[in-house]
Amino acid sequence: MERSKDWLDQAKRDLAHARNDLGAEFYEWACFSSQQAAEKAVKAVFQRLGAEAWGHSVADLLLELKRKYDVPEDLIDYALELDKAYIPTRYPNAHPSGAPRARYTRTEAERLISHAQKIIEFCEGLLSSSEP
Repeated sequence: MERSKDWLDQAKRDLAHARNDLGAEFYEWACFSSQQAAEKAVKAVFQRLGAEAWGHSVADLLLELKRKYDVPEDLIDYALELDKAYIPTRYPNAHPSGAPRARYTRTEAERLISHAQKIIEFCEGLLSSSEP
């Protein structure tokens, strides 16, 4: 069953969640939700292709998409940065000291939200150009 619309819908919802977390000063969660938004947007494209997308690395997923589509290098760079927010935003033992809440800033959260937005827009473009 092809569910790319569901994946994209959730990607957009995760991005909205990231923006809410930014406003509430939950910067670590804004970063994590941005990573999740980008991951789900890319997985929406795989869904449309009828392919399985495994793993949580946005960069790896985009590199795999590069076999079929022209993926801009800046999106790969954004994805690499987003991937760094997958685990350490949630676990204190990912840092030498302190909780993740003390390790992320507004500036970083804003940047990752912007990166996720650009990846979502790219994926939307792919999805709209491959309408059945």
